[in-house]
Amino acid sequence: MNAKWVKRIVGLAVVAAIVAVTIYALRPAPVPVDTAVVDRGLLSVTIDEEGVARIRDVFRVAVPVAGELQRLPVEVGDRVEKDVTIVGSVLPAQPAFLDVRMRRELEAALGAAKAAVSAAEANLRQAETGLSLAEADMERARQLAARQTISRQALERASAAVENARAAVEQARAQLELRRREHDSVQARLIQPGQRLPGEEDTCCVPIRSPIDGVVLKVLTEGGQVLAAGTPIVELGDPRNLEIAVQLLSSDAVLVRPGQIATVEEWGGPPLNAQVRRIEPAAVTRVSALGIEEQRVNAILDLTDPPELWERLGHDFRVMVRITVWQARNAVRVPLGALFRSAGDYAVFKVVDGRAVLTRVTIDHRNRMHAEVTTGVAPGDVVVLHPSDRVQDGVRITERPG
Repeated sequence: MNAKWVKRIVGLAVVAAIVAVTIYALRPAPVPVDTAVVDRGLLSVTIDEEGVARIRDVFRVAVPVAGELQRLPVEVGDRVEKDVTIVGSVLPAQPAFLDVRMRRELEAALGAAKAAVSAAEANLRQAETGLSLAEADMERARQLAARQTISRQALERASAAVENARAAVEQARAQLELRRREHDSVQARLIQPGQRLPGEEDTCCVPIRSPIDGVVLKVLTEGGQVLAAGTPIVELGDPRNLEIAVQLLSSDAVLVRPGQIATVEEWGGPPLNAQVRRIEPAAVTRVSALGIEEQRVNAILDLTDPPELWERLGHDFRVMVRITVWQARNAVRVPLGALFRSAGDYAVFKVVDGRAVLTRVTIDHRNRMHAEVTTGVAPGDVVVLHPSDRVQDGVRITERPG
């Protein structure tokens, strides 16, 4: 072979090598992605909402009579015993101040009452004198009748006069007592706030005792003020009688049934097990943080764990409630991060021989982490998590380290 052909062959080889290197250099590099494996396992669908822990039976204690409430002997958190612990005491209210005109009128009425008492005392003395005279006449008539000096009719008239005189004395005494009571009534109306009459004893207070065994939850009013009958002063409750109340959207409430299990989380302690006890039949309108009106339904749950696990959970504490409405122990699960919409259907990128293959799937139930897949992928398949716009059907991919 002559030198001319050798040079041509070497030149072609060099050109081919340059072209190969250029193609290899310009070939797209594999897209780094995160991947996950489709598996079988437990899948629970929950309704997640914020709730509040509250004591089931809260007793609001009120003053039974109008009066001045003394300073409360209990504070929030104090333990109370049924029918023993005194949570408040009520004193009679002080009388109102008298203006000048009212005081003058009452002083005049008091003077009239004193005069009436004096008149009644004089009437009593007059009646007693008449009784003494009638009794003396009766004694003489009895002696004369014994000697048959006067008729029996005259004796009877003397006896009747004595009875009339005695009745007059009783009437005068009753009249005197009436006038004295009227005098005391007018005198009592002249009492000013803080004033006590001579010889008057201290008035006793009305004690208010706890109706339950529990603790003081709230102090609704302070002592040292005059309150009307029925004014609440404290709230009491048993902290071991807790329930969980959560407001569900009406569309979620129709999926919940009494007896379904739930989990109470984010209260500051370990997750607690609970059970739905009641779904209230009526909804209420609430405005969300975005200003949207929502129909909310109260769901009431009972804690099923021992009280020792939630003894630090208190009244009106915030909790997060997760109510399980569906559960399967052997569901085909795919992470939610692998799902996306393609032509109106759900799809994933399945990893096949180092390439991303667009695969449409059918899903059924899902929760915050996984979705149940019924068609499209099988357990053991590897799918791309959170695919970016660089991941397309058929593109080469490589798994990120770690």
